[in-house]
Amino acid sequence: MNILVGIFLILHGLVHFWPITLSQGWVEYQPDMGWTGQSWLLSGLMGSDLLKWLATALFGLAALAFITAGAGKLGDQVWARTWILAASALSAVTLVLFWDGGTQQLIEKGLIGVLIDMALLVWVLWSI
Repeated sequence: MNILVGIFLILHGLVHFWPITLSQGWVEYQPDMGWTGQSWLLSGLMGSDLLKWLATALFGLAALAFITAGAGKLGDQVWARTWILAASALSAVTLVLFWDGGTQQLIEKGLIGVLIDMALLVWVLWSI
């Protein structure tokens, strides 16, 4: 089971690189790609460039945290639980923070990611 969970956590972490790809303009943005480069909370408070760098930093940290958690789980390390909690919380907050406020294409904008993060938080907390 540790192998399956570890692989899942690593794959979930890798998905966090997609908003980085969009925020850095490494691919040309299309409306059906998910993150629009806007934040319902931060867009009015900071410029577009700063917002995109903040998104890159937070999504990058979440990705690295999930990859670390997955590696720990693969190795059956006790500390992996802490990393799963931290990665899930950071990911959920980041996804909600960088949601553009629109209700169209919620799946592409991270709804499934938030649900996965919440399920991981409940699972780890429930198993303590």
